[in-house]
Amino acid sequence: MERICLFPGTFDPVTFGHIDIMERALPLFDKLVIGIGVNASKAPMFAPELRAAWVREIFANNPKVDTIIYEGLTVDCCKEVGANYILRGIRYVNDFEYEKAIADMNRSLDGGIETIFLTCLPKYTSVASTLVRDVIRHGGDVGQFVPEPVLRSIRKPQPKIA
Repeated sequence: MERICLFPGTFDPVTFGHIDIMERALPLFDKLVIGIGVNASKAPMFAPELRAAWVREIFANNPKVDTIIYEGLTVDCCKEVGANYILRGIRYVNDFEYEKAIADMNRSLDGGIETIFLTCLPKYTSVASTLVRDVIRHGGDVGQFVPEPVLRSIRKPQPKIA
């Protein structure tokens, strides 16, 4: 049986912390699907299509990585892509408590899907998309937190709105 894993998240924007988790998960699975979640209650900074394009560019040379944009339940997305694993990254202890509650709910919804937790490397512990977005909003340099495809998009001159 093929081991397919879904790594769901907003990835708004994709950070080196996300990439670290993705790269370390690759040897564990036959296929890693990055699920760009669309959440109606969140107002993202970047369009889901752009976030998916970043992941595709970053992993262009790795056929084991795929990307999907989805809305709704993560377990439904798992069924859609044939995933029997969900990957989640953990930075702090309080992340674990939150992620375990979600994992328990997902297991209640579909007992055939297992959640796998990977802790991030210490150097990425403070790299959160929320903080990166705040730095971007205030004109700071996020080059040490995000990969080149993301950085190019951020640095590209934006059209002026009249």
